[in-house]
Order: sequence, then C-alpha cells, then structure tokens
Amino acid sequence: SMGGNAGTQSLAVAVRSIAERDLTAANAMRVIWRELATGTVNGLIFAVVMGAVTILWFQDVALASVIAIAMVLNLACAGLSGILVPLGLVRAGADPAVASSVFVTTVTDVVGFLAFLGLATLVLL
Repeated sequence: SMGGNAGTQSLAVAVRSIAERDLTAANAMRVIWRELATGTVNGLIFAVVMGAVTILWFQDVALASVIAIAMVLNLACAGLSGILVPLGLVRAGADPAVASSVFVTTVTDVVGFLAFLGLATLVLL
C-alpha cells in the first residue's frame, strides 16, 4: 500500500512537470535520480518505523528485517516507476496522464509482493 501511494505521488509530480514542460530530456536523469533517492530515503524511514513496530509486536528480528528490507525496495521502486513510466509513455507517444497510474500501481504491487514474500521465503523458511 505504501508503495502504491508513493508511486502515485511521484507519478502526479512527473505528469505535472511534463505538462508544464519542466521535465525534459535535458533534465530527465537528474529527476530520475532525485525520485530514486527520495523513494529510498522514504523507504528507510518507514523501514525503521515498521521494523520497530514489528519487533515490539512479534518479538521477531528476522520478520522485522524482512518487512524493513521489503519496504525500502518497494518505496525505491515506487519512486523510480513513478517517474520512468510517464517518461516512457511520452516517448512512446501516449498520454501519461491517462495511462500511467495503471502501470505504476501494477509495478508497485508486484514488487511489493515479490520483495516481501520472496524475502520471507528466503529468510524465514
């Protein structure tokens, strides 16, 4: 859920920047790195909070680690997809305001499930 929210927010900012011609090919890499960094920092912040809550609630450091790592991966991917999807759609000639949200939501859901369940399988089983 957090990934979807973060990705949608990045998407809204990206689509608005594209519409206002603030986001161009000349500054795209800087904006992509900024969104990736923002998603990663948000992921780290929420990872610490969720990890602490998990430890308090379940007294299980391994589970807390899985949740924390999955949170960082998902929010970093959300920020990245929130900027890359609209840029890719513009490049393909599609309207990013119409089509981006479905792709970003799909990416964040798939990455969220794979990160959490994959890490849980590797660490907890």
